[in-house]
Amino acid sequence: MNSFDDLDIVFSTDKGRIKPEKKKPEVPKGDGIVRVGRETKGRKGKGMTVITGVPVHPQGLKDLAKQLKQKCGTGGTVKGRTIEIQGDHRDLLVAELQSMGYTVKKSGG
Repeated sequence: MNSFDDLDIVFSTDKGRIKPEKKKPEVPKGDGIVRVGRETKGRKGKGMTVITGVPVHPQGLKDLAKQLKQKCGTGGTVKGRTIEIQGDHRDLLVAELQSMGYTVKKSGG
């Protein structure tokens, strides 16, 4: 007979293997200005529109990238804290981001 058979423990107050509470992802701090530029570096001359400085958490960045790609009708990706959209869509993206309430500047030439 086991010595634990006589115990009527329903729950334990020990932490044990309880999953830790999920923390909300932190929004990176910056100057609050979203920059939209064009890059061809490392892409065999093909241009991409690069968006940096968006003050949202990583999942929000992916959702925003999806909206912007649909607006432009092209592909793209999220790398680190930047959104890359295929092609030169700076004017369209600046207008779209401003309508979403972001402070936007064109960067580069």
